[in-house]
Amino acid sequence: MRILIMGGTRFIGVYLTKLLVAQGHEVVLFNRGNHPAPVLGVKTITGDRTSAVELQEKLSSEHFEAIFDNNGRELSDTQPLAEIFNGKVQHFVYMSSAGVYLPGMELPHVEGDAVDPKSRHKGKHETEAYLAQSGMPFTSIRPTYIYGPQNYNELEGWFFDRIVRDRPIPIPGHGLHITQLGHVQDLAAAMTRVLGSRQAIGQIYNVSGDRYVTFDNLARACALAAGKQPESLQIIHYDPKKFDFGKKKAFPFRLQHFFAAIDKAKRELDWKPQYDLISGLKDAFANDYLASGRDKAQVDFSVDEQILADRT
Repeated sequence: MRILIMGGTRFIGVYLTKLLVAQGHEVVLFNRGNHPAPVLGVKTITGDRTSAVELQEKLSSEHFEAIFDNNGRELSDTQPLAEIFNGKVQHFVYMSSAGVYLPGMELPHVEGDAVDPKSRHKGKHETEAYLAQSGMPFTSIRPTYIYGPQNYNELEGWFFDRIVRDRPIPIPGHGLHITQLGHVQDLAAAMTRVLGSRQAIGQIYNVSGDRYVTFDNLARACALAAGKQPESLQIIHYDPKKFDFGKKKAFPFRLQHFFAAIDKAKRELDWKPQYDLISGLKDAFANDYLASGRDKAQVDFSVDEQILADRT
């Protein structure tokens, strides 16, 4: 297949591009050109996806069998692209988020659960609804928290920063909130499984790891991955309502239970995660955190100090 990836040079897009090229597909990237293509010889069309005019000018003459829209956050990001290719592609794969779900009484979230109209990811659900009514042969992927090498979001790195420096780990609440992480390689693999699947047309799939973990045990898992004894961690619990952190983020996870069932993706896409949490965190620690020298970088712990000062 000739496949267009919107983005393709950071995190998910890097893994997806490498997998698709390895599978023999012709991959074309569309992005601002700020980062090199992750595979030598992959064509990049440079442009601004937020400009409908520029999308039309640069993509309307192109032919693709499939499109992966990895970085559309709002309907206004994706609709112009979909309008260009509706009726011209076999498959349009949209990267949504499990963050669209309305927090409910029952967990894990399944694909038919209600969505939260106030979610910061509501633009993604609006895009899913548009794609469904437009007749586009689409599939939507809803990951939970994504981790792994080249992660530019503060997730596992937040814990590693404190663990390698033998600092206390400040965790809001009681530390027993349950969350879920999925390795980026597993996510990219699930995305490639969508291609050629008629059953996947018009479907939404939760994609993540197949186990859940509490905040406290995630800290301990990160310690194991970093070669430390989990028992040596000093985990500090605090009430976030007592503090004003301004615009600084004190903790990288939402303070709620947040996890989703991935049974549908496993069943219909013939896919399953290859990484368990510990092996995935070891991969992130060795091949990203240490490899990038972040263990020696200067880190701003001023928010931590604010929390710790309240305990003295």
